[in-house]
Amino acid sequence: MNVRPDFSKNANMAETAPAFLSVWDMHSYYGESYIVQGINFNVHEGEIVALLGRNGAGKTTTLRSIARLNSPQVQRGEIWLDHKPLHTMSSYEAATAGLGLVPEDRRIIPGLTVEENLQLAQIAPPIGWSIERLYDLFPRLGERRKQEGVTLSGGEQQMLAIARALARDIKVLLLDEPYEGLAPVIVDEIEKTLRHIKEQGMTTILVEQNAVRALQLADRAIILDTGSIVFDGTAAEVLGNEELRAEYLAI
Repeated sequence: MNVRPDFSKNANMAETAPAFLSVWDMHSYYGESYIVQGINFNVHEGEIVALLGRNGAGKTTTLRSIARLNSPQVQRGEIWLDHKPLHTMSSYEAATAGLGLVPEDRRIIPGLTVEENLQLAQIAPPIGWSIERLYDLFPRLGERRKQEGVTLSGGEQQMLAIARALARDIKVLLLDEPYEGLAPVIVDEIEKTLRHIKEQGMTTILVEQNAVRALQLADRAIILDTGSIVFDGTAAEVLGNEELRAEYLAI
């Protein structure tokens, strides 16, 4: 009889520092499909947490659930951000409370320039980084401020999507596959930017199939397998544990 290795000794353990974002016993469904199956984890202020796992493990569903999108449906559980109950909120209310989601498809608005995409994000409070500060962070966007957003390269569109999130006064940045389909040199540029954002104290949850790059950036790692957490610990532990990586990340 084969016994699966137990990598979950660190999973769901309470940390000594107070949590900034907490997910308690969250269960999420797409219709009848039971995707996220009672997960618990904490994220501390200023951390970058890599949310990892194979395709179909429930990573994007977890991000969408935290962001309170209409789909998936969170049928049980609680989500708290800085003492506010996100689980009682709509997606708009959660965004106003401080969540900034950068989805995998980026959702750049057609017909608007780079600058208009950023201005639209600031049409109502709370307002975050100034547009000039965002251009300092992403010089390419400053150079292309009058260009239609959807005509940018894939990497530039990713920069615009992140900048648009930061244009709001957010407390937690949720990034879904920010490196997908990008050339290594662009990945390097975005990673450098994310390190700078971390230095500003931004709390971030990063979903990324390029697990090694995500782990090199992150402080902590949470690994999902079929909708359950199988590991919650430091990114360095995952990088140093070949058996764990082979079992759940195929790297």
